[in-house]
Amino acid sequence: MGHAQGKVKILAHKDTHKILGMHVMGVQASSLIGEGVAAMRMRATLEDIGHSCHPHPTLTECVKEAALAALGQALHT
Repeated sequence: MGHAQGKVKILAHKDTHKILGMHVMGVQASSLIGEGVAAMRMRATLEDIGHSCHPHPTLTECVKEAALAALGQALHT
C-alpha cells in the first residue's frame, strides 16, 4: 500500500483481559477501528481477539497481533 508505518494498541483490564479501548493510527485506521468497537460491545477479551481468525495478508492482522502482544504472545515483534 506504500505505507510502512502505523500502530494498533489495545487497552484491556489487567486481570480479566476485557477489552476497554483501542487506538489505531495509520492507513485504513477507520476500517480497523470497527473491530475494536465490536469487541467492546460484545465484551470480548484479548484471548477472543487474539485467537480468532484474521486473514493473511490483511490489515486486520494488526488487531490480532496487538491482542497477542498485550498477552505477551506476539507472533511478530
